[in-house]
Parts: sequence; C-alpha cells; structure tokens
Amino acid sequence: MPNFQYRKSSYSDPEAECIEIATNIPDTIAIRDSKNPTGPFIQVRPATWAAFQRSLRTGRPDA
Repeated sequence: MPNFQYRKSSYSDPEAECIEIATNIPDTIAIRDSKNPTGPFIQVRPATWAAFQRSLRTGRPDA
C-alpha cells in the first residue's frame, strides 16, 4: 500500500470533522475521514477530483 501523506484543508476547523486528502502519489488522490484516520479511504484519479471540486464550486455536476 502506498504511503499517503494526508492533509486537511486550511479552511477546516482543527477540531471539527473533515476529510483529508493525499496528493503525494502520482495519478492518485486518496481521501479519508479525519475522525477515522486508520479506517477506510477511497482513491480517485486527479481528473475525477478536479471535476468534483468544479461541481462544488459551480453547483453543476457537468461543469
């Protein structure tokens, strides 16, 4: 298993629940729940993550 180096968004409250992402492995974005760091995680391609972020900003899934 790759050694993901997770980080939490600077917009997040340090005490609140949040997701963490790791971008240190080429062609992979790993996403996990900050309150369960040893639990399950998902992996997506960078293009998928970028499309997800665009849809959050625009409110449109096809943006």
